Amino acid sequence: MPTHTVIGSARSGLAAVRLLRAEGATVFVSDSRPAVDAAESIAALEEMGVEYEFGGHTDRVLEAATIVLSPGVPDTIPIVRKAVERGLAVVGEIEIAAARCRAPIVAITGTNGKTTTTELAGHIFRTAGRRTFVAGNVGLAFSEIAAEADETSVVVLEVSSFQLEHIVEFRPRVAIVTNVTPDHMDRYASFEAYLAAKLRIAENQTSDDTLIVGVDSAPLREAPFAGGAHMLAFSQLEEVASGAWLKDGTVMLRLHPTLEPVALIAADEIRIRGPHNLYNAMAASLAAAAMGVEPETIARSLREFPGVAHRLEPVGDVDGVAYVNDSKATNVDSVRYALASFDRPIVLIAGGVSKHAPYDAILDLVRERVKAVVLVGEAADEMQKAFEPLVPVHRAGMSLEDAVAQARRIAEPGDVVLLSPACASFDMFRNYEHRGDRFRELVQSMATAPAGASS
Repeated sequence: MPTHTVIGSARSGLAAVRLLRAEGATVFVSDSRPAVDAAESIAALEEMGVEYEFGGHTDRVLEAATIVLSPGVPDTIPIVRKAVERGLAVVGEIEIAAARCRAPIVAITGTNGKTTTTELAGHIFRTAGRRTFVAGNVGLAFSEIAAEADETSVVVLEVSSFQLEHIVEFRPRVAIVTNVTPDHMDRYASFEAYLAAKLRIAENQTSDDTLIVGVDSAPLREAPFAGGAHMLAFSQLEEVASGAWLKDGTVMLRLHPTLEPVALIAADEIRIRGPHNLYNAMAASLAAAAMGVEPETIARSLREFPGVAHRLEPVGDVDGVAYVNDSKATNVDSVRYALASFDRPIVLIAGGVSKHAPYDAILDLVRERVKAVVLVGEAADEMQKAFEPLVPVHRAGMSLEDAVAQARRIAEPGDVVLLSPACASFDMFRNYEHRGDRFRELVQSMATAPAGASS
């Protein structure tokens, strides 16, 4: 009888299989994808000598002591419900990875800012000379590096709400919740359910651990965090007793109310720009400080870190117009931060698969800063209804190529063409990276084409 069944055989699922097989466990893999769409996964499983099924989930899944869910697998599917009814252990991939990881974990969750905060924290630890692994919902799956990371290392882990749904003993040394705003309403029954999943990051922490919270995010101000961690807050609006805040344009740090605050860095010296990135810098700095990194090293890292791909990434300047790839902005709040980052007229390219969140939070910014919106993808109808009373709206169907061409015709020297979709990408692309890469390619090809040519 298999000891473990892994549901899902994409990156995280395969990494979990390898980790379990390395310790001699018997594993069975079940995936709902048709076998014709999973040739690479099948080849990897056969190389490991792992039995599998594709095209659906049979009761063979239940012949295991533990069911391991890949992050994209909802626990509402019938086979998982049946497993729960039978009393089988159902855990996420990060749970089994954490159980086999000897390194302290810095785990970051939140609606927005996770990836930048994760990569920035990793950069700070590397600058400090620490052997650092950055993994989770960004880059490598946690299971890929869990066994390699030892007590002298640090693991910086981006964690989604999906990954937190099925933790049991997962306990980060430092946990960060950047903010929480409506997102993934296509998966969760309510905002409260989504928030509850995020808050689970702290539930196993003790007084030896640190919890870092963005208190300018209203849902987090009075959030019912479980666990006993020492809490640090970060805010751009007020001084906090313990954490990070702004004073006269300088980021201040204090790890305990009894300590004198440290003037870390002037906000305008931080290389990544925008109010959202200031929050990310505060969170990453607190995590590093809580792990013993000196303020001078943190400040140097903040001056050097260039940012991450697909998040307000400049990808070209064509005919005096700046093109910016913000494909990672898959929800409304991300777009709000993006629009607030520019004081030039914006031609906004948006759309994709709707997450059914209201657009109210960005309507004022659209009215004030956006000269036109170009819509693509499945959500175009609902987005047109929201934006058409405010600005001219253009439609590009299911073609990012057409959207970029239209934006080029609309934009004038000094403007910004901003891809900031507010939607998931799966109607047209594999993921947000694929969408952003395609946008970058289109802009780079335009740079060598005459203005009248179609791209």
